[in-house]
Amino acid sequence: MRPRSRFQVVESKVECPFQNSVLMDKYTEIYGIDISKDVFDVMNTRGVHNQFFNTLKGFKSFIKQVKKGSLIVMEATGYYYYGLAQYLSSKGYLVAVVNPLSVKRFIQMKLSKIKTDKSDARSICGYACMNEVELYTARDKNQSECLQLLSLIDIYLKQSTQLKNKLHGEQTLGLPSKTVYHSLNRSLKSIKREIKVLEDQLTKLVQQDNQEQLSLLKSIPGMGDKTAMLLIILTSGFTKFETSGQLCSYTGITPTIRQSGSSIRGRSRISKMGNKKLRNILFLCSFSACKHNKACREIYERIVAKGKSKKLALIAVANKLLKQAFAIAKSGLPYDENFVSKLV
Repeated sequence: MRPRSRFQVVESKVECPFQNSVLMDKYTEIYGIDISKDVFDVMNTRGVHNQFFNTLKGFKSFIKQVKKGSLIVMEATGYYYYGLAQYLSSKGYLVAVVNPLSVKRFIQMKLSKIKTDKSDARSICGYACMNEVELYTARDKNQSECLQLLSLIDIYLKQSTQLKNKLHGEQTLGLPSKTVYHSLNRSLKSIKREIKVLEDQLTKLVQQDNQEQLSLLKSIPGMGDKTAMLLIILTSGFTKFETSGQLCSYTGITPTIRQSGSSIRGRSRISKMGNKKLRNILFLCSFSACKHNKACREIYERIVAKGKSKKLALIAVANKLLKQAFAIAKSGLPYDENFVSKLV
């Protein structure tokens, strides 16, 4: 009996209806990948299924089968996709990382009743055959570290909030345990120290690569250090987007319209399908921008004067701030309230 390869776990061929896709004229082959902690399943447009270990040796085993000019598509599933995407992109392969929600809706549209790793890889391949996908660009060492720092800071901030709430709860008892109280205080101080260390390192990395862009963004009235750094990190220095509209969609502050026939006239709402952290910090910035940023203040006052809610006006201000940031980052010019409006 022939032993299984250490890196190629299984191979099979199934019927695949995507072979005659229009996009097949653009690529030699399209591979859909469903990735998990230990292994990743691969399905191509010819219906050939393989499974590899999610390790460096598994990556090397996989690329031996990839044809030149092929497109490799995977979902952004937590941390598991990152190693493979970085490796393939650094080797010059065409890689796309798609939103899992888009693939989920594609599967639902097909009324599929099967949910396995193989079927998911097949669906990702099918999705890429039917839809244009944006190519992935490998991040450099500093970009990767910045994202890791942001993620850890978020975790510590949540823990800090939990400890503060616990402290408040203990104080309301009237006779809190001294041992519990001191333990909570020590933990809270320790977390604050760690957050400070991480934020200092984050600032150092951003200044190292994007000091000029950081200074330009901070010239916008109402935009602080944290917002400017977050924009630079999450947009890779604004290189990920060609238009301000794409950036607004990524952030999730573009409106969605609910209208059908003569009976359904739903209220327009923001999509909330983008980056939640960036959206939240921009909303907080909008309060300051209404006071100090002339263009933002005019938008806020105009919307409120029409009888709209203040929250809606603040969202519009956040949208305007984002467009100002995009225009300034692309132009390389500092903020000028009489000139920036021509760029956005």
